[in-house]
Amino acid sequence: MLREALPNYLKGFVTFAYRVGWRVSELINLEWRQVDRQQGIVRLETGETKNDEARTVYLDNELMQVFNKQWEDRKEAATLTPYVFPNPAKNGRINDFRGSWNKASKDAEIGKKYFHDFRRTAVRNMIRSGIPERVAKMISGHKTRAVFDRYNIVNDADLNLAAQRQEAYLKSLMGTISGTIRDFGTKKGISQNG
Repeated sequence: MLREALPNYLKGFVTFAYRVGWRVSELINLEWRQVDRQQGIVRLETGETKNDEARTVYLDNELMQVFNKQWEDRKEAATLTPYVFPNPAKNGRINDFRGSWNKASKDAEIGKKYFHDFRRTAVRNMIRSGIPERVAKMISGHKTRAVFDRYNIVNDADLNLAAQRQEAYLKSLMGTISGTIRDFGTKKGISQNG
C-alpha cells in the first residue's frame, strides 16, 4: 500500500491531500497560523488560494490525528517551523517531493501515479459519500462547474452502483422489479404481441 511506502514526512501530507483535494502549493505552504486545533478547523484566507477565495475545512477524527501528530513532531524537532507539513529535515517547507513520491509509488507497485490525482480522488470521494456538490467544490477549491466536472469522472463502478441503487429504490416502491412492468395495457392500434 502506498501509505506504508511513503517516507514519514509525507504520510500526513498525502492523507490530507487525499481527503480534501487541495493543490500542492496550498498544502506545502500551509502554516500553523491557519490551523485551529481546538476547533478542528483549517483556513485559507482570501489571497492564499489560486482562485483568491477563502476556504475552510473542518477536520474529522482521522485528520485531527494527522494534525496532532504533525504538532507533536514539530515540538520534537530541533527547529520550529511554521509549516504544518515540513521537509524531511523539519526546518522549512517541502520543496520537491517527486523523488520520494515516485519511489513510494514504485515500492507500492501501483504504477506511475501523479500527486495531482488526489484532487480528482478527493472530489470523487466527497460526491460518492453524499456531500453536496457545492460543498465539495468549496472544500477542494474548484471555482467553476466545468473544472469540477473534469475531476468528478464517472467510471464503471459508479454505473454499477447507480443500477443497484435504482433497483433498490424500485423494489421499495413496488415490492419486486417485475411488478414495475405489469399492467401497462395497450395503446390504441398496438397489439400486445408486438
